[in-house]
Amino acid sequence: MHAPHLVERVRGGDRRALARAITLVENGAEELSAIMAGLAPGTGRARVVGFTGSPGVGKSTTTNAVVRAVRAKGLTVAVLAVDPSSPFTGGALLGDRVRMQEHATDPGVYIRSMANRGHLGGLSWATPHALRVLDAAGFDVILVETVGVGQAEVEIAGRADTTVVLSAPGMGDAVQAAKAGVLEVADVFAVNKADRDGARVTLRELRQMVAMKDRADDEWKPPIVMTVAAEDEGVAELWERVEEHFAHLEATGGLAVRRRARARDEVQAIVLERLRSRLGGLGEETGLDALAREVAEGRSDPYAAAEVLLEELGA
Repeated sequence: MHAPHLVERVRGGDRRALARAITLVENGAEELSAIMAGLAPGTGRARVVGFTGSPGVGKSTTTNAVVRAVRAKGLTVAVLAVDPSSPFTGGALLGDRVRMQEHATDPGVYIRSMANRGHLGGLSWATPHALRVLDAAGFDVILVETVGVGQAEVEIAGRADTTVVLSAPGMGDAVQAAKAGVLEVADVFAVNKADRDGARVTLRELRQMVAMKDRADDEWKPPIVMTVAAEDEGVAELWERVEEHFAHLEATGGLAVRRRARARDEVQAIVLERLRSRLGGLGEETGLDALAREVAEGRSDPYAAAEVLLEELGA
């Protein structure tokens, strides 16, 4: 399928073309540049909401329940679920699609699983490009479910308009959230499995930590919602808080700021990836290897070697 034809079909909502385009994105196909150029005019309309949290807090169950809440409002929704890749085979279970089978026949829902392929940060390298494809396909809302993350893996905050951080009682998440990272990226907190013992303790600790941060009067203060996603309890309220945050971003100009930052990161990532590719193409005893030998033998230093290499690459 040639790029212009594929672009036309994606923008028309063709599911097979959509699946094909995302596969090309994941594989870094040569026609990717032409596809992105064709899709660009149709992007910027979808609301992107990220769901992150430690393994076991119920991200998939919550995402599944939120899909129901979004569809109840008459909106179309795409789900991009990122699963960890096996360090041995490179494959992934992609189990999130199994958990969301109830939406498989809904024409207003599209679910795509992606392996992170060793990429750190809770997402896949291809995630930003896949989001552009889904946006251009005309979905109203895109939900991104990350790999189970720790404090440092907060890349979703740079990819989503609204980031929901999930916690669960008895898992130590409130203590983890106190550390730099997760607390700072959350636009909305959800204490899932709120029917379990310790839920109120988790709620109280999160409230204390949210209150610790100094905020301007007009700055968004992350709300905390109690949910039991498996029973659909609190999910409607959770989505209301997400919509309130999106409205706040639009009213304050924060949405445009976030999306410009997202675009900047995308461009930078592509430049760095192409530089890495060009580095890999340098032969032995030339370029990088020769410079590395000089540094190892004390005849040069890493900074000087880097400058020489950048000149050779024309960067």
